[in-house]
Amino acid sequence: MNSSALAMVLVAAVVHAGWNLAAKRVSGGGPRFVWLYYTVSAVAMLPAVGVALAVEPERPQWSWLFAAAATAIMHVLYGIVLQRGYEVGDLSVVYPLARGTGPLLSVLVAVLLLHERPGVLGLAGAFLVVSGVLVISLGGGAGDSRARRAGVFYGVLTGAAIAGYTLWDAHSVTTLGVPPLVYFGGGALGQSILLAPAAVRGRFEVERLWRDHRREVLIVGLASPAGYLLVLYALQIAPVSLVAPARELSIVFGGVAAWLVLRERNAVRRLAGSVVVLAGIAAIALA
Repeated sequence: MNSSALAMVLVAAVVHAGWNLAAKRVSGGGPRFVWLYYTVSAVAMLPAVGVALAVEPERPQWSWLFAAAATAIMHVLYGIVLQRGYEVGDLSVVYPLARGTGPLLSVLVAVLLLHERPGVLGLAGAFLVVSGVLVISLGGGAGDSRARRAGVFYGVLTGAAIAGYTLWDAHSVTTLGVPPLVYFGGGALGQSILLAPAAVRGRFEVERLWRDHRREVLIVGLASPAGYLLVLYALQIAPVSLVAPARELSIVFGGVAAWLVLRERNAVRRLAGSVVVLAGIAAIALA
């Protein structure tokens, strides 16, 4: 891989794990915390969207608005489910399952619905992902079994949401031809609008979250789009077959953060499972 692309992907992986660590630190935030950081993302991206629209040779299309609205709906579901997962489960459970479920679901859809044959490498990757998930989700003491099950449930559900919006995002920026900056900026604005009613109803809770967790709001709101833009730029100079598995190094970084920063129980075993999941994702990407 090109050294510049590799550097961008590695930075993006660290950034992604970092903002998930920040989100985990906010308890009881729910949709209102999600609204706060989506709004920060929208405000931060508006100038870039304006410039992109000004220099874009093609006139804006109604399909661009539809695409942004659809991704906004899916991202809102993703954000709410992810935050709920962090409220009831450990980072070392929810995060690797959320990142690993998407590629696994892609293989299952290809085999069951599209009748594709992913080959030995793809099947081996799926097996590794499942094995890593089992290492992460099983074991531990009886006292934490309920939290572990909840973390597994929301981690897998978040992964399904990631798979859904990833497929739609790829369709939007390729088939529909929506400029990436316009697309993601419009989506961020849509996400803020969709969650605005919940924020208005809980405005005192929003004020508390902004007062007590302003740093986390800003970290997630700014780091999330920044990390994804780094991946997009890396894709312009390196093949997706290399970028996709490399960016999933965030799974390992997240496991290390859960171990060293949050001091979660069984974090070392879960980190080992995260490495197995990462190996499976790499095999699927290279199949």
